Amino acid sequence: MRDKSTRGIWKVISASSMGTLIEWYDFYIFGSLAVVISTKFFPSDNPTAAFLSTLATFAAGFVVRPFGALFFGRLGDLIGRKYTFMVTLLLMGGATFLIGCVPSFETIGYTAPILVLLLRLLQGLALGGEYGGAATYVAEHAPKDQRGYWTSWIQTTATVGLFVSLVVILATKTVLSPEAFDEWGWRVPFWISILMVLVSYQIRKKMHESPAFSKAKAEGKTSTNPLKESFGNKYNLKFVLLALFGATMGQGVVWYTGQFYAMSFLKTVMNIESNQVDALLGIALLLGTPFFVVFGWLSDKIGRKTIMLTGMLLAILLYRPIYKTMYQTVDLASKTRTETDGLPAGMNLEKGEVYFVSSTGYTDGTAASVKTTYHFDESQPLGRGEFKESKATVTANESDKWTLVFLVWIQVIFVTMVYGPIAAFLVEMFPLKIRYTSMSLPYHVGNGIFGGLLPAISTYLVTNAKEAADVEFYLEGLWYPIIIASISFTIGLIYLTKKDTTQHD
Repeated sequence: MRDKSTRGIWKVISASSMGTLIEWYDFYIFGSLAVVISTKFFPSDNPTAAFLSTLATFAAGFVVRPFGALFFGRLGDLIGRKYTFMVTLLLMGGATFLIGCVPSFETIGYTAPILVLLLRLLQGLALGGEYGGAATYVAEHAPKDQRGYWTSWIQTTATVGLFVSLVVILATKTVLSPEAFDEWGWRVPFWISILMVLVSYQIRKKMHESPAFSKAKAEGKTSTNPLKESFGNKYNLKFVLLALFGATMGQGVVWYTGQFYAMSFLKTVMNIESNQVDALLGIALLLGTPFFVVFGWLSDKIGRKTIMLTGMLLAILLYRPIYKTMYQTVDLASKTRTETDGLPAGMNLEKGEVYFVSSTGYTDGTAASVKTTYHFDESQPLGRGEFKESKATVTANESDKWTLVFLVWIQVIFVTMVYGPIAAFLVEMFPLKIRYTSMSLPYHVGNGIFGGLLPAISTYLVTNAKEAADVEFYLEGLWYPIIIASISFTIGLIYLTKKDTTQHD
């Protein structure tokens, strides 16, 4: 016979997770399509600057997440968890759909990146209010000794949302020609989100308020000023700072290194073909996602702190060896070429370009292609112009592909260790009446600021190191997550105690 304490909790988790998954999907299709988006909303004369600008716009959504946490967290502690995260769902879905409707830079100039930035900020505000509501809602339905297990299902939604975004993008690319996808097909994943949001809204509308919050509200024990009680009270503020610097800061950089930086590194540093990267990352995520629940369950048995700090420590020690192995796995300089070069030609008369694609095979099955474009300058006599050579696009052989899947999967395991127990960890640190507000801020500062800035900062460090001719330039971007995670690990190890993390259990 099913335990009465967990009866109906699957319905709660399904409804909460569906909405949270969709919000993460909405948030991450921007990052998943960053390479394409950089050519649509920014000037095309400097691809590196355009890509960095896209990553900065992506990061902007993270930077405003703490403000969303404060605004919606306050509403959640005042009027309830359910209605607050219904509003965030609709706000996220609307902003995502509109990003897919913004005209390109060629059409409206600098208005395009400004509009995208504004919509990206709305996405960040919405996500800032969503996570705290969903995590709190599930935790307040779960038995106290099983919070790690039940809330870990919410933790899977971030990774599953990224996985779904990759699947939708791959499916769109498969259905459309490369030209059609580049021209307008990249907008389809943004448009699809509005349908998903409407379905989730209908599901959430039928949910009931958290029983713990309903009881507190009926007894008049809810907060009248959640912001003041959360951050104006020195005792509670101590826990907010401990949660941030001893846990979520390190968790944030490990999360974004293992998933987003890994994807960016494979595409822009190792130059692996985009579809192949999406496929191997999708496999690694699919294989790694169950471990969120494993480590959430384990945290109920041996404690949240032990598992989270172990995940941080493994990441600190192993990131550089992992990324060095990744880079060397498909390094063309270490492979033997075969004589299979070809020069098929094409042209784009509207842009006044002729291009040549040089394909090179290697003895181990690796393939690489380089596109050389000749652009005619109409202002010059005899149609003179200039040659521009693209970076080599690499297609890894079958053996190397599975090596990369394994190396990304290891990073996903680090993610599951630090992220699986975090929701229960945060819920148990704060009292019910200010829980939504108090837990949301450190979570979104740790993830939004420290984690969200990681792709842009790390890519910038790699770019600078490459320009400086550093032999191992590709490892420089890892200093940021290693340093931040090391600080968080040290603070958590010294200052976080079991008593601190179960004050309001």
